[in-house]
Amino acid sequence: MFKKILIANRGEIACRVIKTARRMGIATVAVYSDADRDALHVEMADEAVHIGPAAAAESYLVAEKIIAVCKETGAEAVHPGYGFLSERASFCEALEREGIVFIGPKPKAIRAMGDKIESKKFANAAKVSTVPGYLGVIKDAAHAEKIAGEIGYPVMIKASAGGGGKGMRIAWNEAEVRDGFDRARSEARSSFGDDRVFIEKYIVDPRHIEIQVLADAHGNTVYLGERECSIQRRNQKVVEEAPSPFLDEKTRQAMGKQSVALAKAVDYQSAGTVEFIVDRDRNFYFLEMNTRLQVEHPVTELVTGIDLVEQMIRVAAGKTLPFNQKDIRLNGWAIESRLYAEDPYRNFLPSIGRLTRYRPPAEGWHGSTIVRNDTGVFEGAEISMYYDPMIAKLCAWAPDRSAAIEAMGQALDGFVVDGIAHNLPFLSALMKHPRWREGRLSTGFIAEEYPDGFAPMAPDQREEALLAAVALSTALIEANRRERHIDRLRASDGNLREEWVVKIDTAYVPVRLADGLVTIPFDMEMEAAGEKIHVVTDWRPGAPVWNGAIGGRAVTAQIRPVLNGMRIDWQGLAIRATVFTPRHAELDCLMPVKLPPDTSKLLLCPMPGLVISIAVAEGQEVKAGETLAVVEAMKMENVLRAERDLVVGKINAKPGESLAVDAVILEFA
Repeated sequence: MFKKILIANRGEIACRVIKTARRMGIATVAVYSDADRDALHVEMADEAVHIGPAAAAESYLVAEKIIAVCKETGAEAVHPGYGFLSERASFCEALEREGIVFIGPKPKAIRAMGDKIESKKFANAAKVSTVPGYLGVIKDAAHAEKIAGEIGYPVMIKASAGGGGKGMRIAWNEAEVRDGFDRARSEARSSFGDDRVFIEKYIVDPRHIEIQVLADAHGNTVYLGERECSIQRRNQKVVEEAPSPFLDEKTRQAMGKQSVALAKAVDYQSAGTVEFIVDRDRNFYFLEMNTRLQVEHPVTELVTGIDLVEQMIRVAAGKTLPFNQKDIRLNGWAIESRLYAEDPYRNFLPSIGRLTRYRPPAEGWHGSTIVRNDTGVFEGAEISMYYDPMIAKLCAWAPDRSAAIEAMGQALDGFVVDGIAHNLPFLSALMKHPRWREGRLSTGFIAEEYPDGFAPMAPDQREEALLAAVALSTALIEANRRERHIDRLRASDGNLREEWVVKIDTAYVPVRLADGLVTIPFDMEMEAAGEKIHVVTDWRPGAPVWNGAIGGRAVTAQIRPVLNGMRIDWQGLAIRATVFTPRHAELDCLMPVKLPPDTSKLLLCPMPGLVISIAVAEGQEVKAGETLAVVEAMKMENVLRAERDLVVGKINAKPGESLAVDAVILEFA
């Protein structure tokens, strides 16, 4: 077995590999760029070596620098994680020439399966079911239009060397093919250094299901069940689960056997994933094979009990798999939610900044469920614009799917992140969405259920009562602790006030107390909005997470103080709550409402990023839907379009300029 390995990656996956290596008694070497000097993976590793500037093309993607660090530190093998150099056959070959082991498949398999165009040709030859499409390289936009017309709309334009949703566009007509072809090529060139794209038929209402395979160098290959990755946004996975709620055992076995056959055909060695698109009739079509560890591998580990990173290391060291296919059993249900540094209320645009507070839920067993959090950040860390916006993967395991959803919802509600915009509210809202809970999924789920984007949700009457109970219990506990405010709790007879009004955003919820004592832990009967509820909590002033039970239901919410009140985050809701006496509530109704400033004549930069292009000129008349500018952030190009017909007045930004969020790009006449 290896004595020392190098992790040629960063963030949560580097930390993940270090944990397993440490458990196996293997020393680790981390590499880092200027932007990652203080990163968590640098702190966790036994050794860490600087390899260059923040841009990945000058640091993490430079194979020569990785090899030099191996020689310098005596690392015997390299684990590439995912992304970066993980699927470059040339990197694998360069390591072999230097006598360094690549913890992953051999170059032959990487070349056969790593290129999406070549992998489809190979799959066709191996009689694997594939999606209809054009597997040659597309010359230009006109060529793309011709091919799309022959295949039939809608079509998918995809980068040959792509992954992670980069270099991928869906087109429903010729105009979208032209625009999508240019955007896909540009993103592919920027992310992978390879601008080749291909086109295939887009399957309507598809489900994205993938099979995890594991193979050694002695001819043993197994599949470890499936993962469903159908909750996607911009072709990027958001929520994954294992097993799939859609597959039956017959389909599972057919997909598994086909995946094993494909892996054997290329002499695959290591962990890999065969991805399929599955239609509503459970017909499945080969999509691609990822010759690396997948981002969503934790859910497979949770339902099989197999550490995939450990097996990758063992296989690379020449060991035999310690199990065969009949030993593989799927136990329970696991869900993974990806925490991204992006603003769900601004069309999920990237967010950067410092994590002023970062408090994940406790990992480990919680009754009959398990919580796991794979992360590469810590409180005080900086989220930069140079890398992927994913900062953590929160996982929950339970004996069945409904229990896993409940466990995930509780964990998300207790995940405290401040300092940047993030998608936790959206993930929490997903967990209670009826269609998600029923398992009626497709890769178009988010676009179909949130066609206008994710907007702040308003609580219903039942939720208002629950939130009012949380707010009042919090206010009573705080006031009871601060003796100088104790008079605010009391009525004219000196007893605790019974009548209260809690303002939930703009709604006034009357609350009546049925008990006259504030105890710690808090335990009190209330009547909120006409509903009698029993409230129990051990919350303490200053704690960001409120845990307790309301009406016998376990509730986890987040509490943040704001001027004259508090903000409560719970199950995707983010409300402002203020506790009033009835008289103060009457007076509050008379207060004027402050309106936000009018920005309708401005094009604001929706996130910190780099201006790629300005598509208009001063004085130009623009129609609704036309492109105004393109801004790049976190390896994704974001096209800013006109929301209505307008005339461009003044241009305040130019290509190549770095802008802060809300910087004015254009002014309209």
